[in-house]
Amino acid sequence: MHHDDTPDLDLQLAQLRTGMAGIDTPRYVEQALMHAFSAQFAQRQPWYRRLGLLEWSAAGIGALASVAVAGLLLTSPHLSNRLHESNALVRIDNGAAFIALDSFERIEAEPAPRLVETEVPRTMLAALGLPATPENAGDAVRAEMLVGAGGEPLALRLSSLSFN
Repeated sequence: MHHDDTPDLDLQLAQLRTGMAGIDTPRYVEQALMHAFSAQFAQRQPWYRRLGLLEWSAAGIGALASVAVAGLLLTSPHLSNRLHESNALVRIDNGAAFIALDSFERIEAEPAPRLVETEVPRTMLAALGLPATPENAGDAVRAEMLVGAGGEPLALRLSSLSFN
């Protein structure tokens, strides 16, 4: 670049280039600028990458407990016998159902019953006479199961049952 009207401009620009070549920005300034840039233009991580070890551990334990309760429900000979009996007592009140899987005398005589929260497939409830349609047959119903000291199910209370 050569300018006729300012003859020493080229000389001054060359001196400026030479002087600037020896100047270096301190490392902390570059780090601060890079951090600010990455914070401003950061890509959002998917939800599963934002969860930490504690959250994933809690989710795994919850899933394992659900599978264990479902396995207990499906493999318990006491429950499967009760499900196939036609004399199970079913009472429905305000959208919640109570199903006695044993006699009231046996339930009242139980010395230390436990309450276990679970989800029961609606198809299992159809065997007890509760309504199930093809649209909701795959749904699960939130339930509380009263279990005797020996592990035998005594009664079910279905808390999220809707009859539609």
